[in-house]
Amino acid sequence: MTTIRYVIVRWSFLCAITRKDNKTSGKRGLLFMSVLIGIVGILLLLGLSYLMSNDKKNINYKAIGVLFVIQFLVTLLMFKTTFGNTIVEAISNGVSNVLEYGYEGIRFVLGGLVPDDGSVFFINVLMLIIFTSTLLSILTYIRILPIAIKYIGGALAKITGLSKVVTFNSVNSIFFGQSESFLAIKSHLDKMNDNKLFVVSTVAMGSVSASIMGAYITMIPPQYVLVAMMLNALSGLIITSIIAPTKEVEEEVIDIKDATTSKSFFEAVSVGALDGGRIALIVAAMLVAYVGLIALVDGLLSSVIGLSFTQLLGYVFSPIAYMMGIPGEEVRTAGTIMGTKLATNEFVAMLEFQPLIGQLSPKTVAVVSSFLVSFANFSSIGIISGSIQALNGEKAKVVATFGLKMLLAATMVSILTATMVGLFS
Repeated sequence: MTTIRYVIVRWSFLCAITRKDNKTSGKRGLLFMSVLIGIVGILLLLGLSYLMSNDKKNINYKAIGVLFVIQFLVTLLMFKTTFGNTIVEAISNGVSNVLEYGYEGIRFVLGGLVPDDGSVFFINVLMLIIFTSTLLSILTYIRILPIAIKYIGGALAKITGLSKVVTFNSVNSIFFGQSESFLAIKSHLDKMNDNKLFVVSTVAMGSVSASIMGAYITMIPPQYVLVAMMLNALSGLIITSIIAPTKEVEEEVIDIKDATTSKSFFEAVSVGALDGGRIALIVAAMLVAYVGLIALVDGLLSSVIGLSFTQLLGYVFSPIAYMMGIPGEEVRTAGTIMGTKLATNEFVAMLEFQPLIGQLSPKTVAVVSSFLVSFANFSSIGIISGSIQALNGEKAKVVATFGLKMLLAATMVSILTATMVGLFS
């Protein structure tokens, strides 16, 4: 009996070990396949960029290689090292703490209207844009941001061989919106050829504004907002350098005085606050319009064909989500969010994505969150054209001619950033 009992116990133990090993091997296999699919997705993205290129002979492959290495190292550092995780966490906590001071201003003005549960989106999210826009304006006025952007952009131009204006604009777009970023390079617009104009416009569309960053991190995980903002600048240069190659011009000189028009500290505060208020109201108006229209279209399509607009978007974007490395059972959900962002804007998509975050896998959350951090949507075509129209009417006509191509390229920038993040998630 003792021998039989020993055999049974031993057999049970071996079966448990085998199941555990099989489970571990299965997870490793899924992880390997996910990474492999992501790499294939990046290669397909680069292949599509090459097919879209209008000057294949002059593609700067050295620059693209260097940018990929930087992007790889940044993502690896931020997500796979203790040092990088500490940096991301420290920045996230720092931003959150700064935003708390912004809430003091909101509470002072709105008093009892500010709910503790964060249920009023305009008050607890959009009103923060006023505070962060003011901080950005102050940092610009005292030259901290312009100087940092100038030298980081210059270093990037030196190691890649790309145009200084192009690299400066890509770094500048990390902090300033697609409208404001052109102010710093307005003196160069006259001399820009079509390719360079395409690059600066697409990079601006594929980025976000730091003034809205505070609103984003109240809706999606902050670490992906911070990393995506950095990676978008590199992804923008990679994609556009293939589609519309540019060359360095010796006489390019960046003047950081173009970065701000404020004549005093208090004017900078006023300008930042007013700009932030304008942005908050514009975003609120767009959300009312887009969310309402989506609900209307959903209702109409559901009654006619039995599928809502968002469900259709999910089917259309599912293959793209799959090639970004998202697990098969979650591609429709991810595709719906991605499609919503393209058709409307990132705020609408984040509002739909926010309640799903706890239900999805960490990888899907990482990929979709990173994808959402950009201005790439149909309405941005008009915003970009209008912004350049205010500075240079002739160049605005040129931008209008490649609006859809610009949107496609900017969406590809978001896909590249999100897929890169997915490889390390």
